[in-house]
Formats: sequence, C-alpha cells, structure tokens
Amino acid sequence: MSHIQLSENIFYVGVNDRRTELFENHMELPNGVSYNSYLIVDDKVVLIDPVEAGFFDEYLQKVKLILDDRKVDYLIVNHAEPDHSGAIAAIIREYPEVQVVGNAKTFAPLEAFYGPIDNKLIVADGETLNIGQHTFQFFMVPMVHWPESMVTYEQSTKIVFSNDAFGGFGALNGGIFDDETDIRFYEDDMRRYYANIVGKVAGPTLKAIQKLGGLEIKMIAPSHGLVWRSNLQWVLDKYIQWSSHQSEEGIVIVYGSMYGNTARMADIIARGAAESGIKNIRVYDVAKTEVSFIMSDIWKYKGVIIGACAHYGSMFPNMTLLVHELNEFKPKDKIYGIFGGMSWGGGGVKTLCKHAEEGGWQLAAESVEVKGAPIREEDIERLYDLGFKIGKEIQ
Repeated sequence: MSHIQLSENIFYVGVNDRRTELFENHMELPNGVSYNSYLIVDDKVVLIDPVEAGFFDEYLQKVKLILDDRKVDYLIVNHAEPDHSGAIAAIIREYPEVQVVGNAKTFAPLEAFYGPIDNKLIVADGETLNIGQHTFQFFMVPMVHWPESMVTYEQSTKIVFSNDAFGGFGALNGGIFDDETDIRFYEDDMRRYYANIVGKVAGPTLKAIQKLGGLEIKMIAPSHGLVWRSNLQWVLDKYIQWSSHQSEEGIVIVYGSMYGNTARMADIIARGAAESGIKNIRVYDVAKTEVSFIMSDIWKYKGVIIGACAHYGSMFPNMTLLVHELNEFKPKDKIYGIFGGMSWGGGGVKTLCKHAEEGGWQLAAESVEVKGAPIREEDIERLYDLGFKIGKEIQ
C-alpha cells in the first residue's frame, strides 16, 4: 500500500479509533472517530497534531515507514486538548531534539498535562516557519474551541491544517478524502461534533472562518474526519450555516417519562405538529438516546418541545443534562414548547419553565401539564394544540 499523500511530501499519518465508546467520556461513538496527523518531509521534517496517546505505537510505525532514519525537527501543536496532543510526551522521548511549536497560550496546558517541555518555539499570529520548499503560517483562532487554538496554513500547497474546525466524528472507512466517499454519510456525525463541541463558541468560529477568508485554500485538513479537497464550498457552507444558527424547518420533541404517560403525550404533540404541515419531526426518549444526538438535531431544526414528568417535586432526572447543555450552548432562534406529567405534587413542568426563563427560551405556546395519563379529551386537545401551534409558528 502506498503512503497517503495530500500533496508531494505531505503525508496523512492519522489513525482510526473504533474501540473508544465515549468521546470525552460522555458522547457515544457508534461510528468511531479518527485522530488525524500530518507529516511534512522537506529540508526539515514537521509533524502536525499528534494522535491520542493510546494509538502512539501504530502512529509511530506510520511515521517511521516514511522517514526511515530521519528525525522529526518540528512538532506543530494547533490544539493542546489530549485527543490531539496525547502522544506528545512519547514523541519527545522518541525524538529528543524535536522543537514543539505553539503560541503563547499553548504551553501552559501542555506542560500541565505532560510536564516540562524544554525545546519550545513560540509563534505569533501571522508568523511563518520555513523548512525548505514549504512555509507554514500560523493564525490564532482563540476559543475554537480552547483559548490556545490556532490553525496552520502551508503557503505553497494552500493547505489549511484546521484543528477541530471542519472536523467530525466517524472513523475513516478507507476514504480519507471527501471525494473518495459519500460525504452525506458523515454529515450527521459532523453536525453532532459541531453542536456538542464547537457550538458553544459559534461566534468565534464564524470569526475564524472570516479570518481565513483572505487565504487561497485548496485543501482543508482537520484533526478529525475527512480531508476536504473537492467539496470545500460544501463544508464551508455547512459551517457558516451552523455557526450562524440557521435552522431547518422541523421539530425535535424530547421527553422524560417514568411509566410511559409523558411518552404518550409526546406522540399526541407529534401528531399535532404533523397535521400543521411539519414533515421533519424527531421524537426522543431522553433516557434512551444519548444527549449529543439530541443536541445535534436541536441544532438542525427550528422547533424544540421538551416534556418531563415530575420527580420528587422536580423533573425527570435524565432531563437535567439536556437542559444544562441547552443553556450552556444556547442554540439561537429556536421556538420552544414545554409539557409534562404529574401524579400528586407536580414539578416537571415547573422546573422546565424555570430553566426556560434562565435560558431565555422563546416559548410559542402555553405549557401543558397533565395529571396522570392523557386520557381526557381536554388534555388530548391541549397537547395536540401545542404541537400544531408550534408547527405553524416555525413555518
């Protein structure tokens, strides 16, 4: 098998992780994830963004197959988070003379994770590093998605090594480049990655895209997911859409139900939404579907209807994480509705309304709380009307 090349003397040396079940120990990875790294061989040798620590042996083997006995001169660290930087200590042990390249904010987190780094090269915004035929230029993109985040641009090949931007979940199934696979297969994993990792900093992400707009870009090489060379406008448009909080017509209905009554309410609401003319309706049980998937669809669609049964004067416990994520990430321009069930004391709807007030949710209809099961005509009508009204509101 030949080496995977982005261009002459620029190699893909990333690895696939299909064994980790939870990314950052809380987001499911049914399709795995890739840790992308890039090797540039010139008068000097450069590695960009090493891989997660557990994959170092596989990674080093790929690097050495290309380098033979040559050493690595520079290690560029666009982002200090351990899924990118985990192999740094091992690389330094393997190549003791390597210079670690980062900006003024890079080394505090790196040394907190891996101990002192003696051989540092600190670069500023716009500064360059020449290694022969290749010249790297560094651009700071703070809070995309950590304060030290930067991207690296190779001037001769017009390749942007884009860090977490333009990346996504999903291991690479043979196709490394966008034109080697069906990019629609990766779209949901990309949006889920964006919504749950980058979405909180949508504003800085949009600024970063605008900052790079002055560059001639022929390829985008992120730290996770596909390398983009033929569908640049497609992926740029997706990021502009998500960063600008542009929603599609549709409704996400999420419920937490102990004995199935609130679940039955969700189905009545969904029917109302469907009869209002909404075709994209997603109904989720918050106790069964991991929150990152729900957040991804909330980022995608305009309407959000949340229901929780009462639980000891508060709301169904599993709903807590979703509500926290909504109020932390603050997806904009959504139309919300609230519903829930109670038996003797209530609390689910009351708690959701409190979170709605704190998060500034735009409620398009009066909240609906049902005692017991939704078996009375007036309750069924109120639930149906909630779905119908929000459906009409978002059209």
